[in-house]
Amino acid sequence: MEVGQKVRVYRLRDRVSPMIAKKLGEVGVIQDYKMTDASGVGYLVKFTDNSATWFFEDEVQPAPVGN
Repeated sequence: MEVGQKVRVYRLRDRVSPMIAKKLGEVGVIQDYKMTDASGVGYLVKFTDNSATWFFEDEVQPAPVGN
């Protein structure tokens, strides 16, 4: 996935705050990459409400066309 690409949050790996849990199923835009550990990559995703948070790469998937 690339910066600027629309993605949908389709799962949450860990327990998260209620604010982040509400993002499940929402579509956002990748703003940046984040190293999650020595070999993992996460994505900083910004949503239409201007909030942003990062997700592990297995928590997001490309958004369907038209979203």
